[in-house]
Amino acid sequence: MTIPLELDARSYDIIIEPGLISHIGEKLSLFLKNPRVFVVSEDTVMGYHGGALKQALAESGIEAKFFVVPAGEATKSIGPLEALCNDILSAGIERTDIIVAFGGGVIGDLAGFAASIILRGVDFVQIPTTLLSQVDSSVGGKTGINTPHGKNLIGSFYQPKAVFIDPDTLDTLPRRELLAGYAEVVKYGVIDDPDFFTWLEKNGSTIVSAEGLPEKQKCRMQAIAHSCKAKARVVAEDEREGGKRALLNLGHTFGHALEAECGYGDTLLHGEAVAIGMIMALETSARMGLADHTDCERLTHHFKSVGMKTSVREIDISTDAETLLAHMHKDKKVEAGTIGFILGGIGTAAVHRGVDLEIVRGVLHDSLNTA
Repeated sequence: MTIPLELDARSYDIIIEPGLISHIGEKLSLFLKNPRVFVVSEDTVMGYHGGALKQALAESGIEAKFFVVPAGEATKSIGPLEALCNDILSAGIERTDIIVAFGGGVIGDLAGFAASIILRGVDFVQIPTTLLSQVDSSVGGKTGINTPHGKNLIGSFYQPKAVFIDPDTLDTLPRRELLAGYAEVVKYGVIDDPDFFTWLEKNGSTIVSAEGLPEKQKCRMQAIAHSCKAKARVVAEDEREGGKRALLNLGHTFGHALEAECGYGDTLLHGEAVAIGMIMALETSARMGLADHTDCERLTHHFKSVGMKTSVREIDISTDAETLLAHMHKDKKVEAGTIGFILGGIGTAAVHRGVDLEIVRGVLHDSLNTA
């Protein structure tokens, strides 16, 4: 399946195909002026899928230089970025070469940002291997790293030449990582597609199942394709987040604050933070009269039904509402000191400013303390 993302000269295709890695060389050859690539990945991904990638590249006569970095959000920081850029430059990359991001969201963000600044910009492609990266972070050209001040505060908009999605890589993904990615799938339904949310209520357990269910691959393909089409539409309309694309941050204002407080480690994965953040966004919306309380209850029930964390008290964290609000004030969506929130009910999300922070404090307090 091929999904086009229309951005004039920066347009590219999102290709979704089971087993794609086994013949990725023929796909990559279409973009190469020189028969070599610079692959950025991490140990776990290379352990599961590196052999297949190496074989496919070799069969196509493509020389591959590999740069393997540690897994985890801590790798998305200035030190590892500098080290990666130096390693790639030492390997002799030229402006006509291409960088391949082979891994999850951390790898895509790090490798994409490196590509945007090395030699003032070299081409790159995404081969996302996690559900979160396949349905969200690999599409749309956002790249970046974290800082002590907040998540993704240093980065660029830099579109890949293509996105190659092999759903078979999800079979080796730990369930916790699969669930974290599923939160971003659900997000598309909550933003403006209530029919998709209803479909997920029926099929979500199959999508995240570890069992060899006959319908699992079909449901995963449908969920990935629907998510990519939704994001492609939004990005084509608003590439640099000047309007509608901000809706894709549903749950992220709350979620990024939680991630910052947890130190961007394994205590809380990005998708877990987004899931909790979406629930808090809908609860805030209900208290403001922007949504019915049943929408928040419905979302919470669905996440619980697939095994997702749904409140801050399920995290090993000691914090308070004021600390989390302080993190929110450092969010990228702050304008003139005002926090931007994505609020609404299922299918009716919109950007809101001037939100009464007493309501937000109450929501944070209750998520931290209510049993």
